[in-house]
Amino acid sequence: MEPKMYIGPIVNVSFDATLCQHAAECIRGMPTVFDVRKRPWVDPGNASTEEEADRLREVVGRCPSGALRIHERER
Repeated sequence: MEPKMYIGPIVNVSFDATLCQHAAECIRGMPTVFDVRKRPWVDPGNASTEEEADRLREVVGRCPSGALRIHERER
């Protein structure tokens, strides 16, 4: 299965479900972006300031399985 790409204003986030260990680091770390009750469950549009994007980078970096990845947008 191909990773799913979620497009944001500053950074994009990809998710590879085949790698996910469901540790929920993302949900605890930034519930405004990661919310399993919504579709899509990843919304990097909720990290629309540089400060929020930095926090998103940090949270994705804590993903223990590497299922989540940041993709910098060209400006």
